[in-house]
Amino acid sequence: MGVLPVPAEVRAILLDIEGTTTPIAFVQETLFPYIKDNLKEYLHAHWAEEECQRDIRLLRKQAQEDSSLDGAVPIPLESGSGEEELERVIQAVVDNVQWQMSLDRKTTALKQLQGHMWRAAYATGHIKGEIFEDVVPAIRKWREAGMKVYIYSSGSIEAQKLLFGYSTEGDILELFDGHFDTKIGPKVESESYRRIAASIGCATNNILFLTDVPREANAAEEADTHVAVVTRPGNAGLTDDEKSYYSLISSFTELFLPSST
Repeated sequence: MGVLPVPAEVRAILLDIEGTTTPIAFVQETLFPYIKDNLKEYLHAHWAEEECQRDIRLLRKQAQEDSSLDGAVPIPLESGSGEEELERVIQAVVDNVQWQMSLDRKTTALKQLQGHMWRAAYATGHIKGEIFEDVVPAIRKWREAGMKVYIYSSGSIEAQKLLFGYSTEGDILELFDGHFDTKIGPKVESESYRRIAASIGCATNNILFLTDVPREANAAEEADTHVAVVTRPGNAGLTDDEKSYYSLISSFTELFLPSST
Protein backbone atom coordinates (compact mmCIF):
# COMPACT_ATOMS: atom_id res chain seq x y z
CA MET A 1 0.00 0.00 0.00
CA GLY A 2 1.01 3.63 -0.36
CA VAL A 3 0.27 5.17 -3.75
CA LEU A 4 -1.62 3.21 -6.39
CA PRO A 5 -1.43 4.69 -9.92
CA VAL A 6 -4.74 4.52 -11.79
CA PRO A 7 -4.28 3.04 -15.30
CA ALA A 8 -4.40 5.69 -18.00
CA GLU A 9 -7.38 4.10 -19.80
CA VAL A 10 -9.63 4.36 -16.72
CA ARG A 11 -12.49 6.83 -17.24
CA ALA A 12 -14.87 5.75 -14.47
CA ILE A 13 -14.52 4.65 -10.86
CA LEU A 14 -17.09 2.14 -9.57
CA LEU A 15 -17.51 2.01 -5.79
CA ASP A 16 -18.82 -0.63 -3.45
CA ILE A 17 -20.38 0.80 -0.26
CA GLU A 18 -20.05 -1.52 2.75
CA GLY A 19 -16.40 -1.66 3.81
CA THR A 20 -15.39 0.76 1.02
CA THR A 21 -17.15 4.12 1.40
CA THR A 22 -18.90 3.18 4.63
CA PRO A 23 -17.84 1.22 7.73
CA ILE A 24 -19.15 -2.34 7.86
CA ALA A 25 -20.10 -1.58 11.46
CA PHE A 26 -22.62 1.04 10.27
CA VAL A 27 -24.44 -1.55 8.17
CA GLN A 28 -24.17 -4.37 10.72
CA GLU A 29 -24.71 -2.37 13.90
CA THR A 30 -27.06 0.42 12.77
CA LEU A 31 -28.96 -0.35 9.56
CA PHE A 32 -29.77 -4.04 10.05
CA PRO A 33 -30.63 -3.81 13.77
CA TYR A 34 -32.98 -0.90 12.97
CA ILE A 35 -35.00 -3.24 10.75
CA LYS A 36 -35.15 -5.99 13.37
CA ASP A 37 -36.03 -3.62 16.21
CA ASN A 38 -38.69 -1.61 14.37
CA LEU A 39 -40.25 -3.98 11.83
CA LYS A 40 -43.41 -4.93 13.70
CA GLU A 41 -44.14 -1.33 14.69
CA TYR A 42 -43.53 -0.20 11.09
CA LEU A 43 -45.91 -2.84 9.69
CA HIS A 44 -48.68 -1.88 12.13
CA ALA A 45 -48.26 1.81 11.26
CA HIS A 46 -48.17 1.39 7.46
CA TRP A 47 -50.14 -1.82 6.82
CA ALA A 48 -53.07 -0.11 5.08
CA GLU A 49 -50.82 1.83 2.69
CA GLU A 50 -50.46 0.61 -0.89
CA GLU A 51 -46.64 0.74 -0.78
CA CYS A 52 -46.56 -1.50 2.27
CA GLN A 53 -49.03 -3.91 0.66
CA ARG A 54 -46.84 -4.10 -2.46
CA ASP A 55 -43.90 -4.98 -0.20
CA ILE A 56 -45.96 -7.72 1.50
CA ARG A 57 -47.07 -9.18 -1.85
CA LEU A 58 -43.45 -9.33 -2.99
CA LEU A 59 -42.37 -10.97 0.28
CA ARG A 60 -45.24 -13.49 0.01
CA LYS A 61 -44.21 -14.36 -3.55
CA GLN A 62 -40.59 -14.81 -2.39
CA ALA A 63 -41.78 -16.99 0.50
CA GLN A 64 -43.58 -19.26 -1.98
CA GLU A 65 -40.38 -19.57 -4.03
CA ASP A 66 -38.44 -20.36 -0.84
CA SER A 67 -40.93 -22.96 0.43
CA SER A 68 -38.54 -25.88 -0.11
CA LEU A 69 -35.69 -24.28 1.86
CA ASP A 70 -34.85 -25.25 5.44
CA GLY A 71 -36.48 -22.92 7.93
CA ALA A 72 -38.48 -21.02 5.30
CA VAL A 73 -41.38 -19.02 6.78
CA PRO A 74 -44.64 -18.87 4.77
CA ILE A 75 -46.73 -15.68 4.78
CA PRO A 76 -50.47 -16.51 4.78
CA LEU A 77 -53.07 -14.52 2.87
CA GLU A 78 -55.51 -12.38 4.83
CA SER A 79 -59.19 -13.27 4.74
CA GLY A 80 -60.24 -10.09 6.54
CA SER A 81 -61.44 -11.86 9.69
CA GLY A 82 -60.22 -9.42 12.27
CA GLU A 83 -57.35 -8.20 14.43
CA GLU A 84 -56.21 -11.62 15.59
CA GLU A 85 -55.66 -12.81 12.02
CA LEU A 86 -53.91 -9.55 11.09
CA GLU A 87 -51.54 -10.05 14.01
CA ARG A 88 -50.76 -13.59 12.81
CA VAL A 89 -49.96 -12.34 9.29
CA ILE A 90 -47.78 -9.50 10.58
CA GLN A 91 -45.90 -11.92 12.82
CA ALA A 92 -45.34 -14.21 9.81
CA VAL A 93 -43.88 -11.26 7.86
CA VAL A 94 -41.60 -10.42 10.81
CA ASP A 95 -40.46 -14.06 11.10
CA ASN A 96 -39.88 -14.31 7.35
CA VAL A 97 -37.82 -11.11 7.20
CA GLN A 98 -35.75 -12.13 10.21
CA TRP A 99 -35.14 -15.57 8.65
CA GLN A 100 -33.98 -13.97 5.39
CA MET A 101 -31.74 -11.53 7.25
CA SER A 102 -30.21 -14.34 9.33
CA LEU A 103 -29.08 -15.92 6.05
CA ASP A 104 -27.89 -12.58 4.62
CA ARG A 105 -30.31 -12.97 1.73
CA LYS A 106 -30.21 -10.36 -1.06
CA THR A 107 -33.75 -10.86 -2.40
CA THR A 108 -35.47 -7.93 -4.07
CA ALA A 109 -38.45 -8.39 -1.73
CA LEU A 110 -36.30 -8.04 1.38
CA LYS A 111 -34.24 -5.14 0.02
CA GLN A 112 -37.37 -3.25 -1.04
CA LEU A 113 -38.98 -3.43 2.41
CA GLN A 114 -35.70 -2.52 4.11
CA GLY A 115 -35.29 0.45 1.77
CA HIS A 116 -38.73 1.79 2.62
CA MET A 117 -38.10 1.44 6.35
CA TRP A 118 -34.72 3.14 6.09
CA ARG A 119 -36.27 5.98 4.06
CA ALA A 120 -38.56 6.78 6.97
CA ALA A 121 -35.67 6.53 9.46
CA TYR A 122 -33.36 8.80 7.45
CA ALA A 123 -36.10 11.36 6.81
CA THR A 124 -36.88 11.65 10.54
CA GLY A 125 -33.20 11.85 11.48
CA HIS A 126 -33.13 8.52 13.32
CA ILE A 127 -30.29 7.39 11.02
CA LYS A 128 -27.48 9.23 9.21
CA GLY A 129 -25.32 7.45 6.62
CA GLU A 130 -21.76 7.09 7.87
CA ILE A 131 -18.99 7.90 5.37
CA PHE A 132 -15.22 7.48 5.81
CA GLU A 133 -13.64 10.94 6.04
CA ASP A 134 -11.36 10.46 3.02
CA VAL A 135 -14.25 9.61 0.66
CA VAL A 136 -15.79 12.98 -0.20
CA PRO A 137 -12.53 14.95 -0.76
CA ALA A 138 -11.17 12.12 -2.92
CA ILE A 139 -14.29 11.87 -5.08
CA ARG A 140 -14.32 15.64 -5.60
CA LYS A 141 -10.72 15.42 -6.79
CA TRP A 142 -11.51 12.53 -9.15
CA ARG A 143 -14.42 14.43 -10.65
CA GLU A 144 -12.30 17.54 -11.13
CA ALA A 145 -9.86 15.31 -13.06
CA GLY A 146 -12.73 14.25 -15.37
CA MET A 147 -13.58 10.90 -13.82
CA LYS A 148 -17.13 9.60 -13.68
CA VAL A 149 -18.04 8.00 -10.34
CA TYR A 150 -20.66 5.28 -9.88
CA ILE A 151 -21.97 3.13 -7.02
CA TYR A 152 -22.53 -0.64 -7.24
CA SER A 153 -23.96 -2.26 -4.12
CA SER A 154 -26.12 -5.21 -3.16
CA GLY A 155 -28.33 -2.70 -1.33
CA SER A 156 -31.15 -1.30 -3.45
CA ILE A 157 -30.58 1.91 -5.41
CA GLU A 158 -33.11 3.59 -3.14
CA ALA A 159 -31.16 2.50 -0.04
CA GLN A 160 -27.93 3.76 -1.62
CA LYS A 161 -29.44 7.17 -2.34
CA LEU A 162 -30.76 7.43 1.21
CA LEU A 163 -27.34 6.65 2.70
CA PHE A 164 -25.60 9.31 0.60
CA GLY A 165 -28.48 11.77 0.66
CA TYR A 166 -28.74 11.78 4.46
CA SER A 167 -25.08 11.25 5.34
CA THR A 168 -22.76 12.50 8.05
CA GLU A 169 -21.28 14.66 5.25
CA GLY A 170 -24.69 16.05 4.25
CA ASP A 171 -26.38 15.34 0.91
CA ILE A 172 -23.56 14.13 -1.37
CA LEU A 173 -25.66 12.54 -4.13
CA GLU A 174 -24.33 15.12 -6.60
CA LEU A 175 -20.94 13.36 -6.45
CA PHE A 176 -22.26 10.27 -8.26
CA ASP A 177 -23.05 9.84 -11.93
CA GLY A 178 -25.22 6.78 -11.40
CA HIS A 179 -26.14 3.85 -9.18
CA PHE A 180 -26.32 0.09 -9.75
CA ASP A 181 -27.70 -2.69 -7.56
CA THR A 182 -28.13 -6.43 -8.05
CA LYS A 183 -30.91 -5.88 -10.60
CA ILE A 184 -28.04 -5.52 -13.09
CA GLY A 185 -26.63 -8.81 -11.79
CA PRO A 186 -24.86 -10.31 -8.76
CA LYS A 187 -21.58 -8.69 -7.77
CA VAL A 188 -19.79 -12.05 -7.89
CA GLU A 189 -20.61 -12.64 -11.59
CA SER A 190 -18.40 -11.16 -14.29
CA GLU A 191 -21.32 -10.53 -16.64
CA SER A 192 -22.62 -7.86 -14.22
CA TYR A 193 -19.54 -5.73 -14.86
CA ARG A 194 -19.97 -6.07 -18.62
CA ARG A 195 -23.56 -4.87 -18.26
CA ILE A 196 -22.46 -1.90 -16.16
CA ALA A 197 -19.83 -0.94 -18.75
CA ALA A 198 -22.43 -1.15 -21.52
CA SER A 199 -24.88 0.91 -19.44
CA ILE A 200 -22.41 3.76 -18.91
CA GLY A 201 -21.10 3.60 -22.47
CA CYS A 202 -17.52 2.46 -22.04
CA ALA A 203 -15.33 -0.64 -22.21
CA THR A 204 -14.84 -2.73 -19.07
CA ASN A 205 -11.14 -1.78 -18.99
CA ASN A 206 -12.17 1.89 -18.74
CA ILE A 207 -13.50 1.12 -15.22
CA LEU A 208 -11.70 0.83 -11.88
CA PHE A 209 -13.76 -1.07 -9.29
CA LEU A 210 -13.07 -0.54 -5.58
CA THR A 211 -14.37 -3.24 -3.23
CA ASP A 212 -13.43 -4.96 0.01
CA VAL A 213 -14.55 -8.41 -1.20
CA PRO A 214 -12.05 -10.56 -3.15
CA ARG A 215 -14.81 -12.62 -4.81
CA GLU A 216 -16.27 -9.43 -6.28
CA ALA A 217 -12.81 -8.26 -7.31
CA ASN A 218 -12.22 -11.58 -9.05
CA ALA A 219 -15.52 -11.37 -10.96
CA ALA A 220 -14.69 -7.83 -12.09
CA GLU A 221 -11.21 -8.88 -13.21
CA GLU A 222 -12.69 -11.72 -15.26
CA ALA A 223 -14.61 -9.04 -17.15
CA ASP A 224 -11.33 -7.13 -17.77
CA THR A 225 -12.24 -4.43 -15.25
CA HIS A 226 -9.42 -2.88 -13.20
CA VAL A 227 -9.69 -3.61 -9.49
CA ALA A 228 -8.30 -2.45 -6.14
CA VAL A 229 -9.24 -4.11 -2.85
CA VAL A 230 -9.99 -1.70 0.00
CA THR A 231 -8.71 -2.59 3.47
CA ARG A 232 -10.65 -0.58 6.04
CA PRO A 233 -10.89 -1.02 9.84
CA GLY A 234 -13.44 -3.76 10.54
CA ASN A 235 -13.21 -5.37 7.08
CA ALA A 236 -12.68 -9.11 6.78
CA GLY A 237 -9.03 -10.11 6.71
CA LEU A 238 -7.34 -11.13 3.47
CA THR A 239 -5.29 -14.27 2.93
CA ASP A 240 -1.58 -13.93 2.19
CA ASP A 241 -2.29 -14.92 -1.42
CA GLU A 242 -4.96 -12.21 -1.73
CA LYS A 243 -2.64 -9.61 -0.20
CA SER A 244 0.09 -10.43 -2.70
CA TYR A 245 -2.23 -10.73 -5.72
CA TYR A 246 -4.51 -7.68 -5.46
CA SER A 247 -3.67 -4.00 -5.50
CA LEU A 248 -4.57 -2.80 -2.00
CA ILE A 249 -5.56 0.62 -0.66
CA SER A 250 -6.59 1.60 2.87
CA SER A 251 -7.82 5.08 1.86
CA PHE A 252 -9.11 6.70 -1.33
CA THR A 253 -6.29 9.23 -1.00
CA GLU A 254 -3.87 6.48 -2.05
CA LEU A 255 -5.21 6.47 -5.62
CA PHE A 256 -3.05 8.55 -7.97
CA LEU A 257 -4.67 9.75 -11.20
CA PRO A 258 -2.10 10.28 -13.98
CA SER A 259 -4.16 13.15 -15.37
CA SER A 260 -3.92 15.03 -12.06
CA THR A 261 -0.52 16.24 -10.96
